[in-house]
Amino acid sequence: MKRLWESIQRGYLKVIEPVADFMVRRRVNPNTITTIGTLCSVLGGVVFATGRIRTAGWILGLTALFDVLDGTVARRTGRSTVFGAFYDSTLDRVADGAVLGGLAVFYGSSAAYGSHLMLAVTVAGIIGTFLVSYTRARAEALGIDAKVGIMQRPERVTLLSAPQAFFGLAFGGLVLAGIVVLLTVTAWITAYQRIRFVYEATHAAGPGSSAALLDAEIPTVADASSGENGSAGTRSSVSAPSHVIPR
Repeated sequence: MKRLWESIQRGYLKVIEPVADFMVRRRVNPNTITTIGTLCSVLGGVVFATGRIRTAGWILGLTALFDVLDGTVARRTGRSTVFGAFYDSTLDRVADGAVLGGLAVFYGSSAAYGSHLMLAVTVAGIIGTFLVSYTRARAEALGIDAKVGIMQRPERVTLLSAPQAFFGLAFGGLVLAGIVVLLTVTAWITAYQRIRFVYEATHAAGPGSSAALLDAEIPTVADASSGENGSAGTRSSVSAPSHVIPR
């Protein structure tokens, strides 16, 4: 499954390469790309809420383009920064909340497809999705890379866009409901896997390892700011992911 997904990603990157080349030549700010992508996600969430599921699927498919382009352009133009990574990750949470929130509104208000059960499942999915990102972010604050689990953000975006774009509310809305249930279940499984991973990592070195991690020096905002011009060709000398962090 992982190899299949990586093959799809490589193919997608080749397809959008001309767009990335254009943006690199125009020196488009990566944060601008991130903002536009988030606005598209919010729009997709609003359209989901109105029940136009197929249209929303196509809109979210467009947001996937921006999701990849911001990091690509940041790296190729040497504008990868700590703030860029923070900004990207923060707006990802806005996008996730807007999309799943739109689905929650749909299930809570639709005359034909309204369902208290699916509304509850969707809300559980929102909580699980935020837990997935939080557990990794908190782990990284302890110096642990907890990028594990069966469902990462790119897979979530794909499942929320492609099936809806092609099937909409086909089969009485069962395709959409199945995707929402799948996302909710896998989000909670992923959160558990990350919690378990951190537990094992903090206990692997013995009883004192947890205390050592808590006492470890964590870079502050001031530390990050002081490195803004610390190295040639980049906006930060602080070690951090290029333009995408906890998802």
